[in-house]
Amino acid sequence: MKSLSELINDPATHLIDVREPYEVDEVSVDGAENIPMGDVADELEKFKSMEGNIVVFCRSGGRSASVMQFLQQNGVENVTNGGGYADVQAHQK
Repeated sequence: MKSLSELINDPATHLIDVREPYEVDEVSVDGAENIPMGDVADELEKFKSMEGNIVVFCRSGGRSASVMQFLQQNGVENVTNGGGYADVQAHQK
């Protein structure tokens, strides 16, 4: 299994920021797509169609943990909780 750092730096990994757009406007992560937590259920098919690994993250890791659990319960196995955006940024090369 890849480490979080390896996942984050793999070009095939989808970085998904589940914070609200106004939070992303304040601080964003290079290469991340913003899908707010409230929109994740509506975007389930998009997540299911993603090739490669998915790393979800938010401000502190709480929302992304909930999103990861929801996705796994709905058949998305290739998802990892990256924690907060600062954690993801710290791993980026």
